[in-house]
Amino acid sequence: QVQLVESGGGLVQAGDSLRLSCAASGLTFSNYAMGWFRQAPGKVREFVAAIRWSRWSGGSTNYAGSVKGRFTISRDNAENTVYLQMDSLKPEDTAVYYCAARWGSSLSWEPGESNYWGQGTQVTVSS
Repeated sequence: QVQLVESGGGLVQAGDSLRLSCAASGLTFSNYAMGWFRQAPGKVREFVAAIRWSRWSGGSTNYAGSVKGRFTISRDNAENTVYLQMDSLKPEDTAVYYCAARWGSSLSWEPGESNYWGQGTQVTVSS
């Protein structure tokens, strides 16, 4: 049984930082691209960042334009964990953040293309 378990959300002020973690189990982690999505109240779920791993090229990443330069995605294949370091947070980053796994090497996908989801963790940024 595949499980993705997020942690690290919370309430912070604008300009602060948070690090989200997603621990995966029940899958061959290195075979999956891992991503973060977010969903704000009344809005659709949107792509935030993704990372894949290759034994030849290491980790490759992709970011939504709204977070590029502020967020950093990383993964630890030994620990089956993916992280999202969020710096310079803004009130518009407030959302439930979801970890997602998609088999293969794509660095961008629609929410419906994810194979597995975590339960989500709330991030609230006050102004």
